[in-house]
Amino acid sequence: MDNNTSKIIVVTGGAKNIGKGIALKFLELGWKVGIIDYDKQALENFPVKDETVVFLYHGDVANEYSVSDFYIQLKERFGRLDAIVNNAAIGGFKDFLDLSVSEWKRVIDVNLTGYFLMARFGVPIILETVGKGAIVNISSTRALMSEPGNEAYSTSKAGILGLTHALANSLGPKIRVNAICPGWILHEGEIISEREHSQHLTGRAGTISDIAEMVAFLVDEQKSGFITGQYFVVDGGMTKKMIYI
Repeated sequence: MDNNTSKIIVVTGGAKNIGKGIALKFLELGWKVGIIDYDKQALENFPVKDETVVFLYHGDVANEYSVSDFYIQLKERFGRLDAIVNNAAIGGFKDFLDLSVSEWKRVIDVNLTGYFLMARFGVPIILETVGKGAIVNISSTRALMSEPGNEAYSTSKAGILGLTHALANSLGPKIRVNAICPGWILHEGEIISEREHSQHLTGRAGTISDIAEMVAFLVDEQKSGFITGQYFVVDGGMTKKMIYI
Protein backbone atom coordinates (compact mmCIF):
# COMPACT_ATOMS: atom_id res chain seq x y z
CA MET A 1 0.00 0.00 0.00
CA ASP A 2 1.47 3.30 -1.01
CA ASN A 3 1.51 6.43 1.11
CA ASN A 4 -0.73 8.49 -1.16
CA THR A 5 -2.44 11.06 1.07
CA SER A 6 -5.14 11.62 -1.56
CA LYS A 7 -6.73 8.23 -0.89
CA ILE A 8 -9.93 8.32 1.15
CA ILE A 9 -11.51 5.61 3.28
CA VAL A 10 -14.76 5.63 5.22
CA VAL A 11 -15.08 3.74 8.52
CA THR A 12 -18.47 3.36 10.19
CA GLY A 13 -18.42 3.22 13.97
CA GLY A 14 -14.89 4.53 13.63
CA ALA A 15 -14.72 6.58 16.81
CA LYS A 16 -13.96 3.75 19.24
CA ASN A 17 -12.74 0.17 19.62
CA ILE A 18 -12.19 -1.80 16.38
CA GLY A 19 -13.43 1.01 14.15
CA LYS A 20 -11.11 3.50 15.81
CA GLY A 21 -8.18 1.14 15.38
CA ILE A 22 -8.96 0.78 11.69
CA ALA A 23 -9.27 4.54 11.23
CA LEU A 24 -5.97 5.21 13.00
CA LYS A 25 -4.26 2.49 10.94
CA PHE A 26 -5.21 4.17 7.69
CA LEU A 27 -4.26 7.61 8.98
CA GLU A 28 -0.88 6.09 9.83
CA LEU A 29 -0.66 4.79 6.24
CA GLY A 30 -1.25 8.29 4.91
CA TRP A 31 -4.90 8.00 3.95
CA LYS A 32 -7.61 10.50 4.79
CA VAL A 33 -10.49 9.07 6.79
CA GLY A 34 -14.19 9.79 7.06
CA ILE A 35 -15.91 8.49 10.19
CA ILE A 36 -19.64 8.23 10.83
CA ASP A 37 -20.54 7.26 14.37
CA TYR A 38 -23.64 7.46 16.57
CA ASP A 39 -21.55 7.98 19.73
CA LYS A 40 -21.11 11.74 19.95
CA GLN A 41 -18.77 11.61 22.95
CA ALA A 42 -16.50 9.10 21.24
CA LEU A 43 -16.32 11.39 18.21
CA GLU A 44 -15.38 14.33 20.42
CA ASN A 45 -12.63 12.22 22.01
CA PHE A 46 -11.17 10.93 18.74
CA PRO A 47 -7.41 11.54 19.05
CA VAL A 48 -6.88 13.14 15.62
CA LYS A 49 -8.44 16.59 15.25
CA ASP A 50 -6.84 17.70 11.96
CA GLU A 51 -9.82 18.38 9.67
CA THR A 52 -7.60 18.18 6.59
CA VAL A 53 -7.17 14.44 7.10
CA VAL A 54 -10.18 13.31 9.13
CA PHE A 55 -13.90 14.04 8.79
CA LEU A 56 -15.93 13.22 11.91
CA TYR A 57 -19.69 12.98 11.42
CA HIS A 58 -22.32 12.31 14.07
CA GLY A 59 -24.92 10.17 12.39
CA ASP A 60 -26.90 6.93 12.24
CA VAL A 61 -25.90 4.39 9.57
CA ALA A 62 -29.44 2.96 9.72
CA ASN A 63 -30.88 6.27 8.50
CA GLU A 64 -30.61 6.80 4.76
CA TYR A 65 -30.79 10.60 5.06
CA SER A 66 -27.96 10.61 7.58
CA VAL A 67 -25.84 8.37 5.34
CA SER A 68 -26.60 10.49 2.28
CA ASP A 69 -25.67 13.71 4.07
CA PHE A 70 -22.45 12.16 5.38
CA TYR A 71 -21.36 11.26 1.86
CA ILE A 72 -22.35 14.65 0.44
CA GLN A 73 -20.16 16.40 3.00
CA LEU A 74 -17.34 13.87 2.60
CA LYS A 75 -17.23 14.40 -1.17
CA GLU A 76 -17.29 18.18 -0.76
CA ARG A 77 -14.37 17.99 1.66
CA PHE A 78 -12.13 15.34 0.10
CA GLY A 79 -13.35 15.06 -3.49
CA ARG A 80 -13.09 11.29 -3.81
CA LEU A 81 -13.63 7.92 -2.17
CA ASP A 82 -11.50 4.79 -2.47
CA ALA A 83 -12.76 2.35 0.14
CA ILE A 84 -15.54 1.66 2.64
CA VAL A 85 -15.22 -0.24 5.91
CA ASN A 86 -18.56 -1.23 7.38
CA ASN A 87 -17.97 -1.76 11.10
CA ALA A 88 -20.74 -0.05 13.09
CA ALA A 89 -22.79 -2.51 15.13
CA ILE A 90 -24.86 -2.91 18.27
CA GLY A 91 -25.24 -6.07 20.37
CA GLY A 92 -28.85 -6.53 21.34
CA PHE A 93 -28.00 -9.66 23.34
CA LYS A 94 -31.14 -10.68 25.19
CA ASP A 95 -33.11 -13.77 26.14
CA PHE A 96 -35.04 -14.75 23.02
CA LEU A 97 -38.44 -14.79 24.74
CA ASP A 98 -37.84 -11.27 26.05
CA LEU A 99 -36.61 -9.84 22.73
CA SER A 100 -39.12 -7.35 21.34
CA VAL A 101 -39.78 -6.81 17.65
CA SER A 102 -38.50 -3.24 17.89
CA GLU A 103 -35.27 -4.41 19.51
CA TRP A 104 -34.83 -7.05 16.80
CA LYS A 105 -35.44 -4.50 14.04
CA ARG A 106 -32.99 -1.98 15.51
CA VAL A 107 -30.16 -4.54 15.52
CA ILE A 108 -30.92 -5.56 11.93
CA ASP A 109 -31.23 -1.91 10.87
CA VAL A 110 -27.84 -0.90 12.27
CA ASN A 111 -25.85 -4.09 11.71
CA LEU A 112 -27.14 -5.07 8.28
CA THR A 113 -29.25 -2.39 6.62
CA GLY A 114 -26.59 0.14 7.63
CA TYR A 115 -24.01 -1.83 5.63
CA PHE A 116 -26.32 -1.82 2.61
CA LEU A 117 -26.90 1.94 2.89
CA MET A 118 -23.21 2.75 3.23
CA ALA A 119 -22.48 0.75 0.10
CA ARG A 120 -25.51 2.02 -1.81
CA PHE A 121 -24.64 5.69 -1.32
CA GLY A 122 -20.85 5.29 -1.31
CA VAL A 123 -20.25 3.09 -4.35
CA PRO A 124 -21.41 5.72 -6.87
CA ILE A 125 -18.82 8.13 -5.43
CA ILE A 126 -16.07 5.52 -5.75
CA LEU A 127 -17.04 4.81 -9.36
CA GLU A 128 -17.37 8.50 -10.24
CA THR A 129 -14.21 9.80 -8.60
CA VAL A 130 -11.77 6.87 -8.69
CA GLY A 131 -13.28 4.14 -10.85
CA LYS A 132 -12.34 1.20 -8.64
CA GLY A 133 -12.08 0.43 -4.95
CA ALA A 134 -12.80 -1.95 -2.10
CA ILE A 135 -15.38 -2.63 0.59
CA VAL A 136 -14.59 -4.53 3.78
CA ASN A 137 -17.50 -5.64 5.96
CA ILE A 138 -16.88 -6.49 9.60
CA SER A 139 -18.99 -9.52 10.48
CA SER A 140 -18.34 -11.85 13.44
CA THR A 141 -17.68 -15.47 14.29
CA ARG A 142 -21.20 -15.33 15.68
CA ALA A 143 -22.31 -15.51 12.05
CA LEU A 144 -21.01 -19.08 12.19
CA MET A 145 -21.62 -20.14 15.80
CA SER A 146 -23.83 -18.96 18.66
CA GLU A 147 -24.75 -19.06 22.31
CA PRO A 148 -28.12 -18.27 23.95
CA GLY A 149 -29.48 -14.77 23.45
CA ASN A 150 -27.67 -14.10 20.13
CA GLU A 151 -30.64 -14.24 17.76
CA ALA A 152 -30.66 -10.64 16.50
CA TYR A 153 -26.89 -10.15 16.50
CA SER A 154 -25.99 -13.50 14.92
CA THR A 155 -28.66 -13.10 12.25
CA SER A 156 -27.37 -9.66 11.34
CA LYS A 157 -23.78 -10.87 11.19
CA ALA A 158 -24.71 -13.89 9.05
CA GLY A 159 -26.61 -11.56 6.74
CA ILE A 160 -23.43 -9.54 6.26
CA LEU A 161 -21.75 -12.60 4.73
CA GLY A 162 -24.58 -12.96 2.23
CA LEU A 163 -24.47 -9.25 1.44
CA THR A 164 -20.72 -9.51 0.92
CA HIS A 165 -20.76 -12.14 -1.79
CA ALA A 166 -23.83 -10.58 -3.41
CA LEU A 167 -22.11 -7.19 -3.64
CA ALA A 168 -18.93 -8.82 -4.95
CA ASN A 169 -20.97 -10.22 -7.83
CA SER A 170 -22.85 -7.00 -8.48
CA LEU A 171 -19.90 -4.62 -8.22
CA GLY A 172 -17.04 -6.64 -9.69
CA PRO A 173 -14.61 -6.21 -11.28
CA LYS A 174 -14.40 -2.53 -10.35
CA ILE A 175 -15.03 -2.96 -6.61
CA ARG A 176 -13.84 -5.89 -4.52
CA VAL A 177 -15.96 -6.81 -1.49
CA ASN A 178 -14.79 -8.99 1.39
CA ALA A 179 -15.71 -9.64 5.02
CA ILE A 180 -13.86 -10.31 8.26
CA CYS A 181 -15.28 -12.44 11.07
CA PRO A 182 -13.48 -11.39 14.28
CA GLY A 183 -13.56 -13.66 17.29
CA TRP A 184 -12.75 -12.43 20.80
CA ILE A 185 -11.09 -9.08 20.18
CA LEU A 186 -10.02 -7.14 23.26
CA HIS A 187 -11.54 -3.68 23.18
CA GLU A 188 -9.87 -0.59 24.59
CA GLY A 189 -8.98 -1.17 28.24
CA GLU A 190 -10.34 -4.74 28.32
CA ILE A 191 -8.33 -7.16 30.45
CA ILE A 192 -8.97 -10.89 30.63
CA SER A 193 -7.44 -13.79 32.57
CA GLU A 194 -4.60 -15.99 31.38
CA ARG A 195 -7.08 -18.87 31.33
CA GLU A 196 -9.26 -16.94 28.91
CA HIS A 197 -6.25 -16.16 26.74
CA SER A 198 -5.04 -19.76 26.77
CA GLN A 199 -8.29 -21.21 25.45
CA HIS A 200 -7.29 -19.80 22.04
CA LEU A 201 -5.10 -21.96 19.80
CA THR A 202 -2.78 -18.95 19.44
CA GLY A 203 -2.44 -18.65 23.23
CA ARG A 204 -4.03 -15.22 23.30
CA ALA A 205 -7.21 -13.34 22.47
CA GLY A 206 -7.22 -10.95 19.55
CA THR A 207 -6.28 -7.30 19.48
CA ILE A 208 -7.76 -4.39 17.58
CA SER A 209 -4.53 -4.29 15.60
CA ASP A 210 -5.17 -7.84 14.36
CA ILE A 211 -8.34 -6.66 12.65
CA ALA A 212 -6.93 -3.34 11.42
CA GLU A 213 -4.04 -5.13 9.74
CA MET A 214 -6.43 -7.53 8.01
CA VAL A 215 -8.54 -4.63 6.75
CA ALA A 216 -5.43 -2.92 5.39
CA PHE A 217 -4.49 -6.13 3.56
CA LEU A 218 -7.94 -6.52 1.99
CA VAL A 219 -8.07 -2.90 0.85
CA ASP A 220 -4.62 -3.09 -0.77
CA GLU A 221 -5.07 -3.85 -4.47
CA GLN A 222 -1.48 -5.01 -4.90
CA LYS A 223 -1.67 -7.51 -2.04
CA SER A 224 -5.24 -8.78 -2.34
CA GLY A 225 -6.36 -7.82 -5.84
CA PHE A 226 -7.43 -11.39 -6.65
CA ILE A 227 -9.60 -11.74 -3.54
CA THR A 228 -13.29 -10.85 -3.53
CA GLY A 229 -16.55 -12.24 -2.20
CA GLN A 230 -14.77 -14.01 0.67
CA TYR A 231 -14.90 -13.96 4.45
CA PHE A 232 -11.89 -14.37 6.73
CA VAL A 233 -12.16 -15.74 10.25
CA VAL A 234 -9.73 -13.99 12.60
CA ASP A 235 -10.35 -15.72 15.92
CA GLY A 236 -7.17 -17.37 17.20
CA GLY A 237 -8.48 -20.71 15.98
CA MET A 238 -11.48 -20.87 18.29
CA THR A 239 -13.98 -21.93 15.61
CA LYS A 240 -11.74 -24.93 14.86
CA LYS A 241 -11.64 -26.11 18.46
CA MET A 242 -13.93 -28.90 19.64
CA ILE A 243 -15.24 -28.30 23.16
CA TYR A 244 -17.15 -30.92 25.13
CA ILE A 245 -18.78 -30.45 28.51
